Amino acid sequence: MIVLPVTAPGARFGPRGIRAASTELASLDAFPFNFDPFKYLAVIDYGDVWLDYGYPQSVVEKVEKHADTILQQSTSLLSFGGDHFISYPLLRSHHKFHGPISLIHFDAHSDTWEDDGDRLDHGSMFLRAAREGIVIPEKSVQIGIRTQNYCTHGFNILHAQWIHSHGIQDVIDTIHNIISPDDPVYITFDIDCFDPAFAPGTGTPVVGGLSTTQILPILQSLGDLNLIGMDIVEVAPVYDHAEITSLAAATIGYNYLCLLAQMRGAKAKHIGTILNETLSGAAAG
Repeated sequence: MIVLPVTAPGARFGPRGIRAASTELASLDAFPFNFDPFKYLAVIDYGDVWLDYGYPQSVVEKVEKHADTILQQSTSLLSFGGDHFISYPLLRSHHKFHGPISLIHFDAHSDTWEDDGDRLDHGSMFLRAAREGIVIPEKSVQIGIRTQNYCTHGFNILHAQWIHSHGIQDVIDTIHNIISPDDPVYITFDIDCFDPAFAPGTGTPVVGGLSTTQILPILQSLGDLNLIGMDIVEVAPVYDHAEITSLAAATIGYNYLCLLAQMRGAKAKHIGTILNETLSGAAAG
């Protein structure tokens, strides 16, 4: 199931933009999985979480309760933001059903700056989640970080420059060395993990980021983990160009649905196998 919470004004139209950009993605079998995930999943757009912007202190409770209502039905959530702070109440909800969580965090920012426990701040919510025992830092990975934070707080960080120099396979291997197959894994994807060339429609773009070509195979490699939920945040269509940011976000979400389909029995067929079969058939003809 999908719930689409909206918070910060700068990204409040993000879910609408992602929905609109997603319309063409399901017209063919998913690439490179080569299956239709909707043959294996029952998916519903659960709609938006209604928030009263005059009472920001109610955001945590409202998003968390909305997520609780869905998760207690033994379903899975793919959530669209909105401000990245929505990850905090979503993690609180998932923790109730799955226990301590391994976080895979795609972002330009660590979002673990100092937190006094009272602020509603998208720059500190993962530190708060770690201090509350919701997230296990040493079993979590932050990918694409390229802004300064002098304390890791125990999180495993794969900086953007490290990824550019080491390559995608090292990223994939590192994730699987840190996270065990049985660990409950929540993925949070801040769209500014992409370089602004690939996702200009966001409020805090940072140059030197990852490309769609780099990120997609990383995400596609996670199907053997125990995925319990995902959010995609910080899409701000007002800053976008030709809807490329919304399309990137929709594609990330669609790939996640394919990973869930794999967990439910879908078998990916490598594109090389398909090409060889096609060429063999043509030769035989």
